[in-house]
Parts: sequence; C-alpha cells; structure tokens
Amino acid sequence: MENLLFFTIAVVIYLGVTGYLGYYGYKKTKNALDYLVAGRDVHPVVMAVSYGATFISTSAIIGFGGVAAMLGMGLLWLTALNIIIGIIIAFILFGKRTRKMGHNLEAHTFPELLGKRYQSSFIQSFSGLIIFIFMPLYAAAVLIGAARFLESTFPGVLNFNVALVVYSLIICAYVFAGGIKGVMYTDALQGAIMFIGMVVLLVLTYINLGGIVPAHRALSAMAAQVPEKLAAQGHLGWTSMPAFGSPLWWTLVSTIVMGVGIGVLAQPQLAVRFLTVKSDKEINRGVMAGAVFILVMTGAAYLVGALSNVYFFNNPQFKQIALAAAGGNVDKVIPLYINSAMPRWFVTLFMLTLLSAAMSTSSSQFHTMGTSIGRDFIEKIFFKGKGQRYTVLLTKIGILVGVIATVILGAKLPTSIIAIATAIFFGLCASTFLPAYAGALFWKGMTRSGAIASMCAGFTATALWFLFVHKKEAEAFGLCQALFHKPTLASMPWPLVDPVLIALPFSCVVAVVVSLCTKKIPGEHLDKCFKYFKA
Repeated sequence: MENLLFFTIAVVIYLGVTGYLGYYGYKKTKNALDYLVAGRDVHPVVMAVSYGATFISTSAIIGFGGVAAMLGMGLLWLTALNIIIGIIIAFILFGKRTRKMGHNLEAHTFPELLGKRYQSSFIQSFSGLIIFIFMPLYAAAVLIGAARFLESTFPGVLNFNVALVVYSLIICAYVFAGGIKGVMYTDALQGAIMFIGMVVLLVLTYINLGGIVPAHRALSAMAAQVPEKLAAQGHLGWTSMPAFGSPLWWTLVSTIVMGVGIGVLAQPQLAVRFLTVKSDKEINRGVMAGAVFILVMTGAAYLVGALSNVYFFNNPQFKQIALAAAGGNVDKVIPLYINSAMPRWFVTLFMLTLLSAAMSTSSSQFHTMGTSIGRDFIEKIFFKGKGQRYTVLLTKIGILVGVIATVILGAKLPTSIIAIATAIFFGLCASTFLPAYAGALFWKGMTRSGAIASMCAGFTATALWFLFVHKKEAEAFGLCQALFHKPTLASMPWPLVDPVLIALPFSCVVAVVVSLCTKKIPGEHLDKCFKYFKA
C-alpha cells in the first residue's frame, strides 16, 4: 500500500508538470505554423532532446532490452549505428539540408517537403497515407512497452488494456491542444527523466552484479548455459555475436541492426524536428546532446538486458526466465528484472522513465499521424491544397483517429511484438522514403517520376517480401500458405533476410534509372529548392 501511495504521488506530480508544459505549448500556439513546426524557432537543446526522446521509446528499453536478454550484447552494434547514422549523419548531412529546403519551400511536414521538392501532389498524399496507415503499428508497440511494465509492477491493480487507454488519452490531450510545441516542451522534461533513469539503472545493475568486470565475466561464463533451442539457431553466448550466417545472425544483423539503424534516416516524426529550428547553428549545437542521449539510452538498455541473465541465473526462482525468454515473451524480461532486482524507490523512478519514454515518442507519433492524414492527404486531395484555414482542425481529427487505431492495435497485437513492430516500420520507411528523401536533398537530377517510381518500388518490394519470403511475417499473414501451400517461397537463408536489405537497394536503383530516363524538374524550381545551399 505504501509503495502504491508513493507511486501515485510521483505520477500525479509528473502528470501535473507534463500538463502544465502541454498547456504552455497551447498558449504559445497561435497559428498553423506554430502547430506544425513550432514557429521554426525552437532552442537547439530542446530540439535535440526532443529528437532523442522521440527516437528512443519503450520499444528500445522494453522491446529491444528484452531482445538483448535473448541475443546478447551484439545489439550494441545498433547503438553504434544509432549514433553514427541517427545522429551524426542525420543532423549534419540530412538535417541542415532538410531545414534549408523546408524553409525555402515553406514545407511544414515530411510528406509536404517531398511533395513540394518534386512538385507532386501524389507524392505528398501517398506519403501521408503510408505514414497514417502503418505508423499505428509502431505507436502501438511503444504503448505496449509501458503498459507491460505497469501490469508487471501492479498485478491485479492495473489492467493492461486499461493502461493502454489511459496512456493514450493523457497523451492525446496535450498533443491535441498544443501541437508540436506542446510535444517538444514535454519531450524536454521526459528526455531528462529518461536519461537519469537509465543512468541509475545501469549503475544499480553493476552494483548488484559485483562491478563492471565481474558482471561481464559472469555473463561470458554463461555461454554453456545457452538453451538448446537458441544454440541450434547459432547462439554462442550473451557476449558473442551469433554464428555467422545462422538464423539468429540474420535476425540480429539484417532485421534489428540494419533495419532500425538505417531506417532512422527516413522517420517522418524525426525529420520534421529539423524544420523547427531557424539556422544550421542550432543543428550543430544539438549534435553532441543528441549523441550522448542516444549512447546512454540505448547502450544502457542493451547492456542491462544482456546482464539480466546473470541476475536471473543467480536467483533460482527466476531460472526459467533467465533462459532469455526462449520461446516466451521477451517483452516481459525487463519489467520482471526491474521489479525483482531493483529497490522499490527505483521501480517508481523507472516507471516515470517508461512513462516519459512512451509519452515522448507517442506524442510525436500522434502528431505525425494527424498531420499526415489531415494536411498531407485530406487537405491535399479534397481541398486541392487550398484548405489551409482547416489545417489545424483536420490535423486534430487525424490525431483522434490515429489514437483510436493505436489503442485497438495495442490491445490486439501478439506477445513479443515490440521490437519486431519497430523494425518493420523503420524498414518500411527506409525502403519507401529514403531514396526519394536523399535524392531530394542531394541530387538535382532526381525527377518527379524517379521519386514516385522509387517510393512505389520500395513499398511494393517490402510488402511482397513480408507476405511471401520473410518467414516470421509470411507465416503470420498466411497468404503464402493459402496461395502456394508453403510457409515461404524462398529457401535458406532468404526467409531470414530482412526486406530492407532487398527493397532499399532495389528502390535506389529504380530511383536512379527512372530519373535518368525522364523529364527533369525545371531549373528555376531547383534554384528555389537549393537556395542558400553550399556548392
């Protein structure tokens, strides 16, 4: 009862401050420019922390932390890619050009940037529709992570489905009212809580396991304890990469590391952050803050996930869980570890960490879903781009619809889905948007037809690979079995190769070939797009 009271007080205070920041964003929002891109005058540290807090969610902490408990420290390669691609390349190469071109073209959303760059209403509306349809899968994964922890922390008190609904309503309230200003102000608070929570978690984990060196030695010594099911798939221990070319190696490298590590460049909810600052100087100042934030958040999550095996094996009552959730629900590993290994005061702190992680990412996802269906699809299709007076209203309607879809998916999705759903969305965005996005920023020879063909090719290739080749999804959908009486149409190792490794190169080739063969974009429009760009 005392723990519940302490937790309730902490959450009430947290939600009170969050509500105030959301209200502050609402008061500062005067027009559509404020609602969509925060008036383009956000402080660089706020932008960087908002970017990081949006990027790192409960899917990284709970979902990928659970995967690290199963696969081991090989997930740290994802941390490296997150920093190199998700921060350094994203900020310095893509971010600066995105900001300049967005200002030049007066673009307020990621699909609108692509649409105006290529002078194509189809690209803007198609991109908006893709985001609105598939982002709820990723958003649901984020909410599931926090709801699972609530369920584990207060069994019999908080129901999983109730937690999903309450979370969504709270987030919806301040996103609906304050737009992206409300989102980014609350992100700054939530990012700070997340950072502190993960640092303390890592420190306490090493203290519990006797120090850094003893903890890692103990984990290395457990290689002989790898369950037979995992060993047969190439697992060589929690401090080693899986055997090269094995099923687990393909899962780790292609789906998790490459799919998420590359896909971050084409995440619409992240790219729009670059449109919220007024100069390149702000982006430069945000690089270090973003890199440190990502290093701590993902590095701590993956280290703790892997090291949790040592704790579980040292405590016989948890030995079955320590088998790295082989054949079980990896989404429950981190919640169980926190609730069994950590002091009660930290459980409350970590609950606030997960609340912050879920709310910061979900708020950006809801805002992006709203702008995608409101401004980029409905306004563009039914108002022919002349319905700016309805932009905020249409966006708010889109937010409500997106929230409802996310909650329904969160209640229906199967177990161990968090990391998989995140990887699917990141890979889909990479294959569909990245060649067109990179071409828009770096190649004046990229044509409208090339961009459209690339996006359609990337999306189609990804969908077909999921339906007929990639084993896990093909079996889940069942279409391949129904049509061809086979779980997958390919032989090893192709059923284990993530679609992004096939669809993204294919999409790039299509973009270049079609652009070289089709009508170029008028020079005066390109001059406007690339105004103020360095030669």
